[in-house]
Amino acid sequence: MVDAAVGTRTLIIEAARRRLLADGYAGLSTRKVAEEAAVPLSQLHYYFGSKQGLILALFAEENQRRLARQRSMYAQDLPLWQRYERACDFLEDDLDSGYVRVLQEMIAAGWSNHDIREVVRELLGGWVALLIEVARETERRHGPLGPFTAEELATLVGTIFIGAEAMILLGFDRQVLPIRAAVLRIGVLIRRLEEGSIRDAGMSAVT
Repeated sequence: MVDAAVGTRTLIIEAARRRLLADGYAGLSTRKVAEEAAVPLSQLHYYFGSKQGLILALFAEENQRRLARQRSMYAQDLPLWQRYERACDFLEDDLDSGYVRVLQEMIAAGWSNHDIREVVRELLGGWVALLIEVARETERRHGPLGPFTAEELATLVGTIFIGAEAMILLGFDRQVLPIRAAVLRIGVLIRRLEEGSIRDAGMSAVT
């Protein structure tokens, strides 16, 4: 019975993701989601209560999966700039999977919906907290990251990704603006900051 319940819930979540990508948040219909999942509409309301409950559940599930992936990647014992470049690879995966579209739809919906805004703020806060944690760890190991505090660098990187994703979805990509190249180039800046801190620390030890 438990397995059947989990299966039904998963079917509805996956159908909601497909409909959200096709119709957007404003055009999303719970009836269409139920039809695509091949379940009665009453099952959707039983598990999620409403369209908003369904979308928030979808967003939370998508977000948790990717946040766990990022935590695993950033836990690797590699220079920060190399881990940043891996995060840029993840961006391509997230664009292809539709996660970025889901995220941006939720951000837009949160501008006028208080409940969605609070959930999105909390979930995005988890990403920023991870970036701050990683930046602080790098700062402890290698010293100051140029003119940036750990919090400033994490905020900068997080904001760059959110903005870049929005611009890519709007069609400002490659032939219009070099967004991907610019985002990747930030890794060069991080490498210089990181290696500069290591070099300065080494010179201080010698002198």
